[in-house]
Amino acid sequence: MPVEFSVHAIRWDRCPLVSLDVHAHAWLLLQSRRGLSSNTLDAYSRALERYLVFLKLARLGAISVTRADVGLYLAGLQAGEVTVSNATIQQRLTVVRLFHAYLMEEGVRPNNPAAQPGGGRAMVARHYRLPWIPNEEDWHRILAAARQECVRNRTMLAFAYDAGLRREELCSLQSSDIDPSRRILRIRAESTKGRRERAVPYSASSGELLLRYLEHRRTLGSKRGPLFLSESRRNYTEPISIWSWSKIVLQLARRAGVERFSTHTLRHLCLTDLAHAGWDIHEIATFAGHRSVQTTLLYIHLSGRDLSLKLAAGMAQIHARRVQMLAEVAQ
Repeated sequence: MPVEFSVHAIRWDRCPLVSLDVHAHAWLLLQSRRGLSSNTLDAYSRALERYLVFLKLARLGAISVTRADVGLYLAGLQAGEVTVSNATIQQRLTVVRLFHAYLMEEGVRPNNPAAQPGGGRAMVARHYRLPWIPNEEDWHRILAAARQECVRNRTMLAFAYDAGLRREELCSLQSSDIDPSRRILRIRAESTKGRRERAVPYSASSGELLLRYLEHRRTLGSKRGPLFLSESRRNYTEPISIWSWSKIVLQLARRAGVERFSTHTLRHLCLTDLAHAGWDIHEIATFAGHRSVQTTLLYIHLSGRDLSLKLAAGMAQIHARRVQMLAEVAQ
């Protein structure tokens, strides 16, 4: 039996139907060799498992499934008791489309039932919503709750905002990624969504928090490596996982009474604040590690008041110019 090499280990116990299906097994193994992050690979495996569960219950096969059958699968996702976001549905549709594209390439089936015909309507309409960011009252409540956190959690919160980090980028930071003399963080390509390394600054206040945390970290051990370590009995001195970090932030949000606050909120807020500070859109995209400026535009949150002020300032300039022109005509 050939060795199943993969960049990240696949949790076959979480996707038993995928592991037993020869084509699904081969496709997921192929994805693991593409260098996808462990989180993306896990999301792919869970999405494909859900699709295979649907096929099994409907007594359908991936080789013979039709576009109408895929439509029923998607309808079931949208009509379930648990609300599934549009982004999650889009992700699950992407997995189905990629899986059937693989089956086509392997000559197993002649077409892709999940593909979007040229110029035709998408199977699921894509929704674009502005990301939520806290108002001043929410922000002060979050800060009050954060003061009760340990020095590690406060340092992580500060870095998440200061450097606009995704949760995987934050939890994957290594001791060697820090340049304290210049206050620069190195975000390694393997921890980023777009697989692009970048260097980002952090503030003096975050640097002071970091020094306090490093003093505490030395009590856990002197070995270098992962920066933020777990202190739970089960995973003592192991790198803190993204799931543990999400749980910490969820508990903080509940204490603050700001339920919508999440691990990604600080990134949204950071990029929005940079826009308010007058940063160019391309500068913000580079800072955030976005491949496309269009992605950056979705993150930048200009309030209605901001836009009103911009409109008022612009109209005032136009009005002044028209008045000047009229005055010149009257001369």
